[in-house]
Amino acid sequence: MMDKNLEALKPALVWKHFARIARIPHPSHHEEQIRKYVLDTLRTLGLECREDAGHNIYARKPASKGMEDRKGVILQAHLDMVPQKNNDKEFDFLTDPIEAYIDGEWVTANGTTLGADNGIGAAAILAVLEDDTLEHGPIEALFTATEEVGMDGAFGLEGGMLQGDILLNLDSETEGELYVGCAGGLDANITFGYEAEAAPAAGYRAAKLTVKGLKGGHSGIQIVTQRANANKLLFRFLLDEAQRRGLLLASVDGGGLRNAIPREAEAVVLVPEAQWNDVAAELKSYEAAVRTEYAGIEDSISLAMTECAAPAELIARETAGRLMRAVAACPDGVQRMSVAMPGLVQTSTNLARVVSDSRSVKLQCLLRSSVNTEKAALGAAIAALFTLAGAETELSGSYDGWNPNMASPILKAMTESYEALYGKRPLVTAIHAGLECGIIGSKYPKLDMISFGPTICYPHSPDEKVEIASVAKFYDFLVHTLRNVPSR
Repeated sequence: MMDKNLEALKPALVWKHFARIARIPHPSHHEEQIRKYVLDTLRTLGLECREDAGHNIYARKPASKGMEDRKGVILQAHLDMVPQKNNDKEFDFLTDPIEAYIDGEWVTANGTTLGADNGIGAAAILAVLEDDTLEHGPIEALFTATEEVGMDGAFGLEGGMLQGDILLNLDSETEGELYVGCAGGLDANITFGYEAEAAPAAGYRAAKLTVKGLKGGHSGIQIVTQRANANKLLFRFLLDEAQRRGLLLASVDGGGLRNAIPREAEAVVLVPEAQWNDVAAELKSYEAAVRTEYAGIEDSISLAMTECAAPAELIARETAGRLMRAVAACPDGVQRMSVAMPGLVQTSTNLARVVSDSRSVKLQCLLRSSVNTEKAALGAAIAALFTLAGAETELSGSYDGWNPNMASPILKAMTESYEALYGKRPLVTAIHAGLECGIIGSKYPKLDMISFGPTICYPHSPDEKVEIASVAKFYDFLVHTLRNVPSR
């Protein structure tokens, strides 16, 4: 039987608020209920608070006695979560509470994302605001909206609202690490328009090709693991079989969220009757080949071909050919590693989505880089590729990265705090993902910023889990940091 009593865990205030957050539906763009919970909590605590035009929530808590001369600290987390579930899980993210439970040393969810990203950060802020026994200087709290699908709240943040000197972003996922930089991002939205063709009346059998069993994960954090991309695997086979066996493409639906490595993809195709057995055999051979290629990275790659109802229409053959070649050629994964910080991805791209309707095929790529010019150049290259293939490409949603400041006063103070608490120095690093620090820092360039958090594994996937012991260490470190913030 699953142990769902999260509120019995320590630190009590953090887990109390996280348990309540998990019960409130709050996928991106559907954050009304979670905003109400936060605002009701803040008002119950008697704190000054408001919601801005970008649906960010802002609050202030005065300094504790004797701490009025300390630099002001802004605690920041986002309120939305990534809604991902296993295919066999019946679940509605708009109405159903997350089924969070304790699994040994971890808290996870039953068949869905957990929302520890960034629910634990939000819960920690509420715990700090509720606990009047803590010692701290002036505190501001910033709960941002719709981070996971475009950082809308950070982009819409009002200038002049924040008064603090230091921003602590509570949205990192490895305890014991302090993040001092992050990647910027850029979306490539691609459209192949076409006039549908009638499917041949005879001579073909319809099949659904599926790719599944991949690990997926966060397209920034997990991109360094070189996991397989379901869209790339599917189209590699489609192109080969179209050229070799005359396979025809009727529809495609691959990937999901723009910031998740695609775990699954499928296509409906027509296979010449005389070629059916050859295509089926070649799919099995291809499955064995990609399992070998990804040995030690992907353990459960599965490719299947099942007969299905014949479609009435096809993607126009000429368009399908251009689409297959372009997807096969599209850059994906790590493009360049950082020289300055070994082990850190500098530039990457993720072919997140390929989906057709009756008149177009739409693709999404999310590009990331800590070097803005390199990000722009990669975007131009992808746009050039798809322009040559006859598609329309829109590059949008660009945001800057966050450049590290190794002379940061709060970095020095937090390094000393961590060493005092745990007897070792934290790892100071950067992350190949889009933290809101980059956007907030562009609006408030004088902010001294650090990002940190507990250990969260497999965010953005149904395997997401948070380590219980790391939540306690993270929160104790936050409390110790607030007590030791430098004076103005």
